[in-house]
Formats: sequence, structure tokens, C-alpha cells
Amino acid sequence: MSEQFLLPGCSQSELQEFLLQQGEKPFRAKQICSWLYGKCEFDVMQMLNLPLALREKLRESAGSPRSQVVECAAGSGGTEKLLIKLFDGELIEMVLIPSPERMTFCLSTQVGCPVRCRFCASGAHGLVRNLQCDEILEEFYYGVKQHGALPDNIVFMGIGEGLLNWKNLRRALEVLSAPDDEGFGMSPRRITVSTSGYVPGMQEFAAWGRPYNLAVSLHAVDDLTRSKLIPDNCRYPISEILQACELYAEKAGRMVTFEYTLIDGINDDPAMGRELGRIAHRLHAKVNLIACNPVDGTFARPPEKRLDEFQKAVREFAFSVTMRVEKGSSAASACGQLRIKRTK
Repeated sequence: MSEQFLLPGCSQSELQEFLLQQGEKPFRAKQICSWLYGKCEFDVMQMLNLPLALREKLRESAGSPRSQVVECAAGSGGTEKLLIKLFDGELIEMVLIPSPERMTFCLSTQVGCPVRCRFCASGAHGLVRNLQCDEILEEFYYGVKQHGALPDNIVFMGIGEGLLNWKNLRRALEVLSAPDDEGFGMSPRRITVSTSGYVPGMQEFAAWGRPYNLAVSLHAVDDLTRSKLIPDNCRYPISEILQACELYAEKAGRMVTFEYTLIDGINDDPAMGRELGRIAHRLHAKVNLIACNPVDGTFARPPEKRLDEFQKAVREFAFSVTMRVEKGSSAASACGQLRIKRTK
């Protein structure tokens, strides 16, 4: 990985020090941060109130963006998937998810995923590497350019297990929510970090004590069923996951959301739904049900009647249950599928 100074994610003080080392005036740091965070402009050559010589110097020594959008795929429900090529040729995805009242950006945190949930395209080929902070923020940058404005919400539910890339994810979260010219000023309550249930990362996230949202991909209510869906290397016992959820709720003061992908004949028994409802009730958690989006024919979506029965079973106990409206499954634009299509 290059050791160059990277503009996206830097603070004004870091930028002042860098500029001094380059023989430049430190007051330029505020101008550059205004472009980066106030205007969400990462292309140094577009920072027009900087002298051309400085812009060219920055392009050589700290140029951004280091990535580029190579494909935009339209999905169902108005979603747009951006396939982004990184500086080393690797590919990631981000998704713009509209609704009548809001725009949500779904961002990735890794190239590939080490968890390799058996029903998910994102981890089909395992982990390649972590994304650096600037690469995470460049996904956000391209989303803003595509949408024409900042989003209402951000979810880190794209490719990767973000809590296994905590250092870079944490800095990206800080920049996204920092005020004024140090960041984009988004409320932490509008930013959600998703995890497959990586307990050490959940504990660290909880200890941070910030009011970002946490979504836990549970997918089962017993360890045997969960072992059919998530390989051993990153799977923790459900009891430990729930303890980490309680710690998060205590430290962050926020409710956990359980993500539960329904798979035909595996985890869609209404009895499992009632147990999921009991767990959610005990932890004062929300439940988001998702019908499986088949990847390779191994797992199937339950029939509509089964989905309705499961949702009703959860509702017997849980106070907040939603069935996610499917968006993005067309045009290979569900999570991870566009990347797989390009890398075959």
C-alpha cells in the first residue's frame, strides 16, 4: 500500500503539517478541507481557488480520487449500483437506494469478505483486502455526484465485514459525522454499521460509545441452523452475539436491529420466527426480515405464504418488525453480484 498522504479523511491540522512540509502556506488547508467536506469535491484539479501549481503538486503527491466508476447498473425500485475500480484494479460496489422520503447510500468496507455467508455473493471469493479510509469516503463521493446531494442515511451493508476493518471504518465514520470543514456533518443516528456478528468488533464498537446504529445479521435463532449459513472461521455463538448487543445498547444508548435473511426450508419455520420475536423483545431490538436473493441456486426464497407466516410469528412478540422491500436484485445489482459478474 502506498505511503502517500491521502486527502479524503485528513483533518485540517494534518493537512497544515503536510502543506508546511511541501513549502506551502498552511492557510490553504482550510480551503482544501472546504472543498473536500463542504463541497464534497475530491478532485484536486477542480479546487479552483488554489493556485494551479499547488493543484498540480497535490495531484502528484496526494491526488484524489484514486478510484473511478466503471459501471452504473439500474436496479428495481430506482436503485443504482456503482461499480468502482480501485487504484490497484480491484472492484467494489456502492448502491444508491431511493425511497419517497429519503435517499440511502449503501457502502462497502472491504474488497471481498472473509465471513463468506453461504447465501451471499459478496464473499464468494473471500477477502482480498481492507479498504482504506479514503477509499470508503470515495464511495460516498461518487454517490453524492450521482445523486447531486448528500444522502439522508448511510448503511455500511455493502461488501465486507466492517468491524474487521475497524481502524479505517472508524475514521470514515468520524469524517462523515464531523461538523463544519472537518467532515460532512451527518448525524450518527442516520448512519448504520452492519456486522455478521463479529463479537470482538461489536465489543469495540460498543466501547466507543457513539450513537451510530448497529445492525446484526443474525439469520438464525440457534447455533446449529446458523452453522449451515455462516462458516466456522468468523461465526460466534448466538449467546455471545446477544451479550455484545446488550453491551452496545448500554454504551451507545441505541436499539439494535436484527437482520434476518429468510431462506426456504432452512430458517423460515414460524417457530423460529416466534423465537426471533422473543429475542428481539428481550433486547428491545428491531427486526428487519429479508427474503433471500438467490445467488447460485443453492438457496431459495421462501414462497410468499411462508414469508407472511414468519413475519406474523415474529410480530407475536417483537414490537418492531419490517419486511425489507426488495430493491436492486435486477441487472446483477444486488450486493456483490455486479462485482462477481466483472471478475469472472
